[in-house]
Amino acid sequence: MDRISAVSLTLVLTLLLYACDSHRNDEKKQVGMDFTPLDYLPALKGDYFRLESTNVGRPYHIYVRLPEGYEKSPEKQYPVIYLLDGDSLFPILAANHMFLHYDDNIPEAIVVGIAYGGFDPAINWRDADFSTETTQWNRSGGAENFHHFLEQELLPTVESRYRIDTTRRVLYGQSRGGFMVLYSAFNHPDLFWGRISGNPSLHPNKAQFYAEPAKAERGDLMLIVSSATKDRYQENRELAREWQEHWSGRQDAPWSIRFNSIEGGTHAANSPEIYRYAMRQLFQREIEMARRVSTGAAAEH
Repeated sequence: MDRISAVSLTLVLTLLLYACDSHRNDEKKQVGMDFTPLDYLPALKGDYFRLESTNVGRPYHIYVRLPEGYEKSPEKQYPVIYLLDGDSLFPILAANHMFLHYDDNIPEAIVVGIAYGGFDPAINWRDADFSTETTQWNRSGGAENFHHFLEQELLPTVESRYRIDTTRRVLYGQSRGGFMVLYSAFNHPDLFWGRISGNPSLHPNKAQFYAEPAKAERGDLMLIVSSATKDRYQENRELAREWQEHWSGRQDAPWSIRFNSIEGGTHAANSPEIYRYAMRQLFQREIEMARRVSTGAAAEH
């Protein structure tokens, strides 16, 4: 190919790419510049933003599922559920919340997934973020900085953007995330009204979860711990049972504890069941009120 032909081909390809970009931009203008692909998945419709953390020194990808009818109720505030490991748990649990609202009378909520953007350890630092200092791992000890990120950066950002009932914040974590939920409960009890720890990995440094927790100002806090009988990490199961036995008879805990044993459940696959049990515990009053209203309406007909 001679030089003139090569230049001509390059020019044609450039014009084609420009035309494609212009077409995509025209499509964006037609639907509005603020859309995201999740807008076309109604069960996950909401928002996304990237948040750079100065406390942790790394970015997080934040996904937000808004309740159905959110735009039509401009004065209404909603509970909020923050999901650790949002890369995997947000698509499952945020969408499932819609069905829990339909079938179980669980109140609609804003669901927030805290994601790393992938599972590659180069960008996914859950081992460091969800642990206290240990010599057993190459990366550890980031729990307090991660909690500062939650308290000082993420929660204020989310709660400035959306209509949230700040008295009803919930934190959900699975496995290492379950460790982080317990860390939060023991060290910063008032920040979240409800906490859900699914199949928590209590190692390393399990002794901290037998020590005296920090004092709480609130008297309505709840901590829900779920453990599956077929967890592939059976040590997790035994440690969770020991922890439950230790705290079940105590009267000085800053939270009321609910312990859920999932018969036949496994380490990761039962997250919707863990979530459903916890939502039923946290929102018992609202569920009963909705059922009374529904029963009354049915009786009138």
